[in-house]
Amino acid sequence: MQPLSGLLVLDFTTLLPGPLATLMLAEAGAEVIKIERPGGEDMRRFPPLIEGTSAAFAMLNRGKKSLLLDLTRRADRERLEPLLARADILVEQFRPGVMARLGLGYEALRGRNARLIYCSISGYGQTGPRAGEAGHDINYIGATGLLALQPGTVDRPVVPPALIADIAGGSFPAVINILLALRAREKSGEGCHLDIAMTDAMFTFAWYALALGAVAGRFPGPGELPLAGGSPRYQLYATKDGKLVACGALEQKFWERFTRAIGLANALADDRRDPQAARAAVAARIASRTAEEWRPILAAADCCASIVVPLEEALRDPHFVARGLFAHQIEAAAGRVIPALPLPLAPQFRTPPGRKKAPPPADG
Repeated sequence: MQPLSGLLVLDFTTLLPGPLATLMLAEAGAEVIKIERPGGEDMRRFPPLIEGTSAAFAMLNRGKKSLLLDLTRRADRERLEPLLARADILVEQFRPGVMARLGLGYEALRGRNARLIYCSISGYGQTGPRAGEAGHDINYIGATGLLALQPGTVDRPVVPPALIADIAGGSFPAVINILLALRAREKSGEGCHLDIAMTDAMFTFAWYALALGAVAGRFPGPGELPLAGGSPRYQLYATKDGKLVACGALEQKFWERFTRAIGLANALADDRRDPQAARAAVAARIASRTAEEWRPILAAADCCASIVVPLEEALRDPHFVARGLFAHQIEAAAGRVIPALPLPLAPQFRTPPGRKKAPPPADG
């Protein structure tokens, strides 16, 4: 039996943060019922489509059920009553106050189900001056100082490749706190309201900048943080054929191995004297050979430096394949099977690979 078997989760969320959180609960055995508006949530229409089914929606909602309701209608809200009475967990992602106006806020529901764990995911939280402000991931990392630590140059700013606030500020904290709330409920017999603000955890990701600022009285500027471009030891270097070497040789032993492997002059290897000169010299050395020429050299040096690979190559990496990251599957539509989304769950807590779970149909 899986650890969350027997638990009922009502999922009022859309797009990414909430659906990913409830996906992890479903993969650990919980019964998850998505409450969707008539026509389904917006993610159902995200390309690419497989016979009308969104691959992104399928990945985020594998193995869930769905119930289509118009929450502005009393009759539809009444259909929820039996589910609300026995639900263990409710996850919602509306702006603060919306669920309360629908008669589905925590205070209204706790009177009918004292054991309910009610998780609200929002950008800025349920309280505070910015609680009602609209935003997306880029706004959340921009509002908390995290994006300013390495935005690229002003003329060529870089949009991060990962939705850090949505996943690391929304999905993961939601699951962590829901599991803690379940443990607390075992002791007290009562549920609680969890206020998950995606912006809150962004300060956690600025941990080193916060430490530097607290001691020095000055916070790092763009690209100054050692782990955000300020050190030649933690850097991206272009190869002769336009690929990249990811250098993470932070510790002295790794830095020494790296500089020896690339043939850097001893005088320049001491990056404490002139970090910029060391960075330029390393860049020149890396640019003298192709990625395939550097690959065996860096591997033999075991120096925390490696070639940056595209996603399609990473999917074929024997290491990730051997660890079973892509072993789970989704029956998306018309018999089409696609890989399920890899999740940070221990294999023993999930249904073993082999069962091709499908997302809920569009008609609920």
